[in-house]
Amino acid sequence: MAYDIIVVGSGPGGYVAAIRASQLGYKTAVVEKESLGGICLNWGCIPTKALLKSASVYENFTHAADYGIIATDFRPDFGAVIKRSRGAAEKMSKGVQFLMKKNKIDVIMGMGKLNSKKEVEVTDTDGKVTAYQARHVILATGARSRQLPNLPIDGKMIIGYREAMVLPQQPKSLIVVGSGAIGVEFAYFYKSLGTEVTIVEFMPRLVPVEDEDVSKELERCFRKKGLKVMTNASVEKVEKSGDGVKATVKTATGELVLEADVVLSAVGIAANIENIGLESLSIKTDKGKVLVDKYYKTNVDGIYAIGDITPGQALAHVASKGAIICVEAIAHAEGKHKHKPEPLDYGNVPGCTYCSPEIASVGLTEKQARDAGYEIKVGKFPFSASGKAVGSGATEGFVKVIFDAKYGEWLGTHSIGYNVTETIAETVVARKLETTWQEVLDSIHPHPTMSEGVKDAVEAALGEAIHL
Repeated sequence: MAYDIIVVGSGPGGYVAAIRASQLGYKTAVVEKESLGGICLNWGCIPTKALLKSASVYENFTHAADYGIIATDFRPDFGAVIKRSRGAAEKMSKGVQFLMKKNKIDVIMGMGKLNSKKEVEVTDTDGKVTAYQARHVILATGARSRQLPNLPIDGKMIIGYREAMVLPQQPKSLIVVGSGAIGVEFAYFYKSLGTEVTIVEFMPRLVPVEDEDVSKELERCFRKKGLKVMTNASVEKVEKSGDGVKATVKTATGELVLEADVVLSAVGIAANIENIGLESLSIKTDKGKVLVDKYYKTNVDGIYAIGDITPGQALAHVASKGAIICVEAIAHAEGKHKHKPEPLDYGNVPGCTYCSPEIASVGLTEKQARDAGYEIKVGKFPFSASGKAVGSGATEGFVKVIFDAKYGEWLGTHSIGYNVTETIAETVVARKLETTWQEVLDSIHPHPTMSEGVKDAVEAALGEAIHL
């Protein structure tokens, strides 16, 4: 069984790589041990958005009177919410199955592993091992929940994100350890449905990778919703106690014990680089990641790696773009593609968090810009002054833009509020095109929209705010 390209893993990196390879005329196969679409479609991006939509709908019902609507006798059906989420995941996975057939890509189910001959050995569910040859192998094996030694996941009382999506019943109380995207999304989801939620974050603020103003606003909004927030705190140990758990939390003022039904460990992810044959070919790794060049080639000819197992942001859209760059670079070298692809600019990757209010950002934070030596202009436009936000009853948050004062370079945008994940692409494209503030102000933004908040923030940066 010989192929031009074999892709190991079918997440947003793997299946995109396979499709692009097929489009460029390569005989392609993809190896998947569980479900087409990988973690993103089955246990990450897609089903979590379905859960969050259900939470948002229920939250709207609880505030129906604010919109002039009388709503009575409503309650969340936790089982139905979970079922809807799984249905969304299944639909998207079937969509990937269709794309595999459409593009004539062979799907090989089983656990893929490189061997010393640069073949891919696939072990199926019956334990049968079959070797497949390929001129090029792309590793796209993704990541899993990172486990802390003092917080071992048992899948019942101490859970990771996968278990959080399919709990048999809604917990009355929940401790979320970690306040990155996964942590705050699940914290919002469960709190919206009525669970008492406490977030424990080791760093001084929530969503610590975001701009400091965004962190402050999220904490304010979360506390207003009734979430309990503990920063500069760490879970030292967790003990099972009856039907729940007791978590010992260390803070700046001492230790205290929190009781809850369930603890969700959301302290990041770990790349799946074990047991995939890296050692058999002496493929170089560092700090749990596979080392690659700007076209995702490893130190071994014919072997590539993309997505969460490589350095850089562990995001679905990064994996997908990396997949296309990797395959097009292979094709260009073999005369199957007209131009060599441009390497990914990791400094212009948008990040989105889908709690409520949403968070979206790209580029340098204010602190990063100042630390880099830039003289900057900063503008902030609160959604409380936005006509669309006021009409929608979603006035929390703001858009914050950062420009280089000397040349007008757009250094970053950091926003928190209703639907901001849909507006961040303007900054990404503008930065790619090396747009200055003048081009933004010369471009008409439709009214009333959330997107015009970006234009209003730019005006504010220049001291020309109309609506403030």
